[in-house]
Amino acid sequence: MRKFLTLAILISMTAGNIVPVIAAEKTVLSAGAEQTVDTNKKKKEKKKSDKVKPVKNKYEYINLAWWQQFNDEYLNDYIIRAVENNKDLKMATLTIDEYYQNVVAQRANELPTIQAGFMPGYGKFLGSSAGGFMLPIIANYELDLFGKNHNKTTAVRKLYEASILDEQSAYISIASSVGSVYINIVKLDAMIDLQEDIVNLRKEIFDMMLVSNAEGIVSTSDLVKANQSYITGVTELTDYKKERTKLLHQLAVLIGDSPNNIEEYKRIDYKKLAFSGTIPEYVSSDVIMKRPDFMKAEKMLEKAGIDVKVARKEMLPTLNLGGGVLFNSKHFESLFTTSNMLWGFGGGIMQPLFMGGRIKANLKAKKIAYEKSLKNYEKTNLTSMQEVNDSLVSVNMDKEKLSKQRKIQELEQKDFKLSQDKFNQGVIAKLDLNQMEENLLSVNKMVYSSEFDCMIDYISFYKAIAAQNI
Repeated sequence: MRKFLTLAILISMTAGNIVPVIAAEKTVLSAGAEQTVDTNKKKKEKKKSDKVKPVKNKYEYINLAWWQQFNDEYLNDYIIRAVENNKDLKMATLTIDEYYQNVVAQRANELPTIQAGFMPGYGKFLGSSAGGFMLPIIANYELDLFGKNHNKTTAVRKLYEASILDEQSAYISIASSVGSVYINIVKLDAMIDLQEDIVNLRKEIFDMMLVSNAEGIVSTSDLVKANQSYITGVTELTDYKKERTKLLHQLAVLIGDSPNNIEEYKRIDYKKLAFSGTIPEYVSSDVIMKRPDFMKAEKMLEKAGIDVKVARKEMLPTLNLGGGVLFNSKHFESLFTTSNMLWGFGGGIMQPLFMGGRIKANLKAKKIAYEKSLKNYEKTNLTSMQEVNDSLVSVNMDKEKLSKQRKIQELEQKDFKLSQDKFNQGVIAKLDLNQMEENLLSVNKMVYSSEFDCMIDYISFYKAIAAQNI
């Protein structure tokens, strides 16, 4: 009797459950959703076997050759330092490892489990009390007849693949941020240099008017205006320097360095920075489909579809098989003898008759999640097209704006040259020449600002096409 009860307990430990189909509803999608799924069905079936894998060389994400078109060794160095040291990128890589371990953990549910233990004890059982030892070895396996556990593993793998695409997006975003911040710093170098010249001219104008006012040639009102102009120039110069310092701090964080080291950051002369690449007039739709955010939306849509399948299969039967070996003896030295060994093999099949609507509600929730993923997929598609088109418009419009400003700059330079000739001939005063030179410096500031804005537009285009070669 003791052996029989022990064996019964062992088998009950290995038994599993079965959940039958109580009801199943057909997934109802909106007309637009059905059309989208049908249109992309073949494409998704083709990509079903494709698996996104992390790359070992992270520079493949950012297309370092594209950045070399700025012909700036300092910019390239900052991009490389960001790839190697940026904390957000390191976290993105760790997130991939985390999701991969989730795949491994979920995949283990498709395999048998084996457990072993050692259980010494003392008690009374249909006779005199005595001590004893037990060594149970139990195996359990769920027959994945309908592929539910495999579907769960596939769904978790989709999250893993999406995390790889997130990492790619992070690298492109950080590289774009480094490039934009660096170019804005060089832009402020130009603004500060030109503004210092303007401030010096305004100080010289104020000093001349101060002398003229003392002699009664210039009114006090004009003197006050000249002083205000000088103070305004100094204030604007201070704002430029403050903004440049803040951008240097931002650059330090992007490259994983301390903001205390910004004085060591080198950069190119603003007069030499130029982009030697070309921006196309239009972009193929294939570029949008290769963007990591678009591919991630596709992965999440596929995962949502798998989740619906899993929710349906929760209504289908599941069958667990189990078995075990039990060594049971009063004396440890005789524990492993065949006379003290019990073994058993069994299975269990059960189905819930009433779950309070949990299974049905879970299925509806997964359908809703699928609809949301579908809408996000469509939104990502539209957003991607918008970003690419916006970047192209900005490039073309700002280049046209720069072209017209350069014509204004040429006219202003000619006008200043004529003023210099007049001053040398004694036709105009030094005060008038200084004012003409200030006008030229202001136009130069405008032109340089537009040139750097165009470079920022190129970086925005780079980010919109996800660093692809087109």
